[in-house]
Amino acid sequence: MKSIKISIPSLIENIKVIESFIDNAKDKFEINDDIYGNIMISVTECISNAILHGNRSDKNKLVHLELMMEEDQLKFIIEDEGEGFDLQELQDPTAPENIEKPGGRGIFLIRHLSDDVKFEEGGKKTVLSFYME
Repeated sequence: MKSIKISIPSLIENIKVIESFIDNAKDKFEINDDIYGNIMISVTECISNAILHGNRSDKNKLVHLELMMEEDQLKFIIEDEGEGFDLQELQDPTAPENIEKPGGRGIFLIRHLSDDVKFEEGGKKTVLSFYME
């Protein structure tokens, strides 16, 4: 099993570092274009949530990203140093009262673009899985 790890301070501009990390992984693991876009959107959205909501943009707290290659799938493990969150308390962005709101679609998007999503450790850790075939 191959694994690559990176940790970034909780500054939103560090999303560029994550984008480069994913670009490098695309070449290294020969990720095809069909899932590359889904990975880029899902992982950067998840990292953004970890920075803004998990670590509350505290640059002294880190966001950790690990990429693991397993047989037929890539797993991205994103972990922040925040308090976590209750998945049940998230509002449905497709509900009529939320359709016009500018935010609140991140997890909805992540769930639709990833093959599997797991929230662990009270929401501080997210595991995104993408099948390579």
